Amino acid sequence: MSINLSEKPIFIVGQERSGTTLLMAMLGCHSRIAVPEVAWWYPRFRGYLYSFGDLTVGENLRALADEMIFGLRNPFWGMPVNPRTIVDDVLESVREQSFAGLYCAMMERYASWVGKPRWGEKTPNNLYFTEEILEDFPGAKILCVTRDGRDMSVDAINSDFGPTNILCAAENWKHGQTRAQQLRRVLDASIWFDVRYEELVRKPEEVLRKVCSFLGEDFESEMINFYKSDIAKARGKLRDHRPLAKPISDKFVGIYKECLSLFDQRIYAGVAGDVHLSEGYDLDVEPLVVSEEEIRRYRELDDCYRAATLALPGGRIVIESYNDWIIDQREERRKQGVWSENDRPRKGLHTDPHEDHIVGIRAPRIWKERLAIKRQYTGTGAV
Repeated sequence: MSINLSEKPIFIVGQERSGTTLLMAMLGCHSRIAVPEVAWWYPRFRGYLYSFGDLTVGENLRALADEMIFGLRNPFWGMPVNPRTIVDDVLESVREQSFAGLYCAMMERYASWVGKPRWGEKTPNNLYFTEEILEDFPGAKILCVTRDGRDMSVDAINSDFGPTNILCAAENWKHGQTRAQQLRRVLDASIWFDVRYEELVRKPEEVLRKVCSFLGEDFESEMINFYKSDIAKARGKLRDHRPLAKPISDKFVGIYKECLSLFDQRIYAGVAGDVHLSEGYDLDVEPLVVSEEEIRRYRELDDCYRAATLALPGGRIVIESYNDWIIDQREERRKQGVWSENDRPRKGLHTDPHEDHIVGIRAPRIWKERLAIKRQYTGTGAV
């Protein structure tokens, strides 16, 4: 089933720490475009719809709606709602009984609340669900943000939720950028538009004018003042997003030169250098080929550190606890007979070795259990 909207929805995709949040804040300042905080609904749910059974059955659709709505990282996107009735309210307003119907209903609710006719959404890993997005919302507009993988790796390693070493950061960047290249080759220019982070921060008005032209909208100078918006101010209070509460700057371009050792730069070049060069970025070091034994060690250390740091300040323990709870609910529905292993797709997401990363799982369960990381469902955590 598909939902055709006269005001074509906008999806900002890319990779975490690539600049997608910056573009989200900018577009959200346009007088016609409503862009709430991240949803993570495509990564969390779209590839697992089989586990909810037939969504034309009211009970199954309600289960999906409940998990989607109450799992938002920023509760209800700040909208004034009654938690007791919000699921009923959304179910009554769906255009169709489907994931897309629920998704659209919540987006339209937010757009109506802020008084804008068109909605957009930013979840970086929607990059891996572009085909599903276009299936659900034909004619949707895709904005893909690309950033130098070395700089992105620095930000990822220093964040509260990213890869914890250069090899894993480089692998993630290469995996995501390879996906972007595949999509760029097959999607029409009326659907897909590339935004280079370095150009955006150096020539914001010029780039935003091109973005608006692609979207069929007029450029508005208020987009440059994104840092004055409520979302930017809220994000700016968080360690990982402090620059968002300030005017745009290019001071984060080339940070790898000071933050990555030559050894780490060589590892990055050895892992992602081919894709890096094909994206038009230069390399100024000789690539280092890491042995399979060392690769396994880097990956194991990353898994361990991710789990060990979940409960630190800003460590995303509340979000991770909810992600784990969703997996538990999926398993419970299997036990109840809602779905069986025969229903699980045998391709796509479920065959990707980066599945956990794609869906937003921050640490493997085996390490969370090994380190006795306790779940936490309440707190003042990050969005």
